[in-house]
Parts: sequence; structure tokens; C-alpha cells
Amino acid sequence: MEEAHGMPATSFFPLIGLNKYVTVILVFLSWILIHKWNLRKQKGPRSWPIIGATVEQLRNYHRMHDWLVEYLSKHRTVTVDMPFTSYTYIADPVNVEHVLKTNFTNYPKGDVYRSYMHVLLGDGIFNADGELWRKQRKTASFEFASKNLRDFSAIVFREYSLKLSSILSQASMAGKVVDMQELFMRMTLDSICKVGFGVEIGTLSPDLPENSFAQAFDATNIIVTLRFIDPLWRLKRFLHVGSEALLEQSIKLVDEFTYSVIRRRKAEILEARASGKQEKIKHDILSRFIELGEADGEDGGGFGDDKSLRDVVLNFVIAGRDTTATTLSWFTYMTMAHPEVAEKLRRELRAFEVERAREEGVMIIPCGDGDEENDESSFAAAWPSSPASSATTASASWCTSTPASPRRCRLYPAVPQDPKGILEDDVLPDGRKVRAGGMVTYVPYSMGRMEYNWGADAASFRPERWINDDGAFRNASPFKFTAFQAGPRICLGKDSAYLQMKMALAILCRFYRFQLVEGHPVEYRMMTILSMAHGLKVRVTQGRLIVQLFHRAVRIIIQ
Repeated sequence: MEEAHGMPATSFFPLIGLNKYVTVILVFLSWILIHKWNLRKQKGPRSWPIIGATVEQLRNYHRMHDWLVEYLSKHRTVTVDMPFTSYTYIADPVNVEHVLKTNFTNYPKGDVYRSYMHVLLGDGIFNADGELWRKQRKTASFEFASKNLRDFSAIVFREYSLKLSSILSQASMAGKVVDMQELFMRMTLDSICKVGFGVEIGTLSPDLPENSFAQAFDATNIIVTLRFIDPLWRLKRFLHVGSEALLEQSIKLVDEFTYSVIRRRKAEILEARASGKQEKIKHDILSRFIELGEADGEDGGGFGDDKSLRDVVLNFVIAGRDTTATTLSWFTYMTMAHPEVAEKLRRELRAFEVERAREEGVMIIPCGDGDEENDESSFAAAWPSSPASSATTASASWCTSTPASPRRCRLYPAVPQDPKGILEDDVLPDGRKVRAGGMVTYVPYSMGRMEYNWGADAASFRPERWINDDGAFRNASPFKFTAFQAGPRICLGKDSAYLQMKMALAILCRFYRFQLVEGHPVEYRMMTILSMAHGLKVRVTQGRLIVQLFHRAVRIIIQ
């Protein structure tokens, strides 16, 4: 049977199927158009149905911090939609204060962040909320306020700064290229292990032994950071493939080191108790948590098992090792890029040494280093202390008021982004609505480059911005200069970090000159800290001053 127009009846059915496909396509296109229409006023990267801004974010992942600078310089608040959540990035100090202080309880770390970071940070202070966080912070706060810890920290930081100086001196004489970031990481790892956990691990030894823990720790850090934009990470973990397979291998090495530290401290505590020498028990941070875990009932604080102590250790490693070493690395790089600042630092340290030596009645030897033979600032306190030791001892006072203090972290903050969860719907001070279940991230890297925060020269390296006309130090709001966070979660170890940086920099800036290896790329890599992707390869030269002083001191001893 045929239709009136002569078309076979059977040929009509394929057209029906074709029409269904056309309808589906039209519906899908309409959905996209409606979605784009609803987002027409959105300020931020291009967002698509289901996948959100994943494509653009993956394309810019290697330069994400600068990618956000581009958006946040135009819009102080930017929302980036992702498949299972959304990120609202903020750079306005008013919004930052609202999140970190005013409405602090509405912006915890949150379940999303904790699920990404738990494999590395567990229930440690950086990954905890509520009562668990408060107990850890209270214990750590008590320890950081301890005069014994502060005094011991100063001794340890001085010791490792001088060890670093010795390695640089040898490299200078041998004409070797060194990776300053690696050396800084070794110095700060040794320091936090001794100050925080009471153990000596010796990675800053002259032969620079293999450091498998540090390598595994960095690999773990990189992979968990990738989770924030990788919608397939849970599938990869389930299938045990790709980055998640590497993560499992790395975390095993990390845990082996961490549990060995815990066992060593527990054994030392038991030995001291058995011998009746309680006074020999070191009261470092780990020991405090061990004692807390041994307490009965509710006061035990949940730290009675090694897994909880493991989380404490790793959180303090990332706080005491990575952040300080990263800041020192960028500091060194910036002084190489701005030699006039490095020279000003050297002059300042020379003058400070002379003043300090006169106050203490130390013998002063005129000994120019070839730059200013007749300049009084080229004198040095040479005896009885070594010049490096003298500079280190004086550095705390020196760096309190200097315009070249480690405020370098304004442009290169150790933690470039810090995400928070959202418990309940809220409205930020600038009117932006944020929804429960999403995340708000304040961005120190971007904030340091925003003209609406720092003026037209925001992206310029100008240490003088921190000094008033009368020469006094000019502080900034912690909600504007967020390198150490602010509000109830402000960094407990800020003063300790500054002290270690001051001591190391007093030696580096006073006695050494650094030259970047030609062609060496200086780029950050994406992880929770602003680490340099390829390290910081430099050639080190040592001024004639320290060599002359060494030989003069030897002659004095011989005579």
C-alpha cells in the first residue's frame, strides 16, 4: 500500500527515528543556549553544562595562579564552576576578613577539602575542623609560647644556618652549581625534625645524602593538589592507575619515615622514664602530643595512637619545612633579579656588625672585601666569633626593622591559595552569593599583585613600601597581607619562621653572591605551596672578606 504522494509506507519509519535525533539535538542545543544566557552576567572563565570550567582550568593548570590574577584584576570575586562543586575566588581584603574572621564558623576546611587532602594530612591541624582542630591548636599554641622552645629554636636555626654556609663555602671554592631550593628544603626539614620532633636526621650533611622522604612528600603534595580540578581522581584511585597509583607508592615512603620518627621519640621517652631521668625528656611539639595522648579520658585529645601522631608530624613538616624553604628560595631569586637590593642588604649588615661589635667590646679588624676599601661599613667583628656566626647572632634585631625583611612573600607567598568550605548559603560583603557545599578560596598570590590592594606598582619588587617616612616598619592588615593567614587560624609558627629566615638570610646576604645558571627556568609548580618546578640552580661566589678573616684568625691562634 502506498501513500497518496507515492512514498512507500515503510520508508516513513526511518524519518520518525531521524526526527527523534533532531529533536534531541535541538533540545540539547537549547539547553546550552539557556545555560549560556543564564551565565551572561557571570564574571569568570567560560562555563559549560555538566563539565563547568574544567576545560579552561585544565588548559591553564600549569599557570593557574597567574590565570587567576588575570580574572581577579578585573573582578575582585570570581566564581569557577566545576562538575561536582564550584570555587569562588576572592582577593578583596573585605571579603577575606568576612571569610577568615567575621563569619569564621561558616567557612571551615569542609568535607570536600578534607576528602582531597586526607591521604596526606589526615586529621592534622591543617585538615581538621571543630573540636579536634581546637585541641591541636591549643596544644601547639602552648608549645610555641614556651620560652624553652623559642630558645632551643634559636640555637637549632643558628646551627643549621651555619651548616648551610659551610656547604655554600665549599661550593664556591669548587665552582659547583647548587640548587638553593633543595638546600633550603634540607635545612628546614632538619630544623623542624629537631625542634618539632626531637630527632636529628642529617639531610644537610656535606655529602647531601639521598632524601627519599622529601621526594615522596613532594610527589604526594603535587598529586593531592591535582585532585582539586581532576573529576576522575576517585575513579583512578579505584582502578589504581595513573597519578593515584603513584600517590599510593609515595605515601608508603612518607609513612615509613613518619612512623620511624614517632617510634624513636617514644623509645627515648620510655628510656628516660626507666632510668629515672624525667628531666631529660625533651619537650618538643611531638612529645607534647605524645603526653597528651597518654592522658586518660577526654583529656587524651585523641592522640593515643600512632596514626594520630603521624598526622601531627606531617602537618608540622609541611608548615615548618615547605613554607619557610619556599619563601627563602623566592627571596634569593628576587635578590638576584634586583642586585641593588642585595647590595643594600650587604651594606646594612656590615653597618650592623660594626655597631653590634662596638656595643659588645669585640675586636674590630678593618678588612675590606674589595668593594669599599675605606668604607667603615666594610669592618667586621672578626674575633672571637666567626663572621658568619656574628651575623647570625645579630640577625634577629637586624631584620625586625629592615625594609628587606622576608616580606618577599607578598609577591611569592608560600601558600598561594587557601580554600574553605561553605556550610550555609551566605552573601559576601561585595554582594556575591555563595552556596552551601561549594568552596571559597582566598588567593594570596593574586592579592599581592592587585592594584586595588597595593597601588599602581603592586607587581613591582619595592621593599621600601614597608617603611614609613620616619624609617619605622609599616605593617599591613593580615587580611591584605595574607601570607600567614588571619583570624582564628592565623599561623602559630609565624615568628618561628621569621626567625629562621632572618638567621639564614643574614649569612647569605652578607657573605655570598648568587648568579642564576644561564637558561635555568624559574617557574612554580602546582602544589599546596609555591615551590619552584625546576629548583633554583645558581653559582655561588664568596667575598674576599670571609676568606681574609679566616686566615687572620688562624694567624692570631698560631701566634
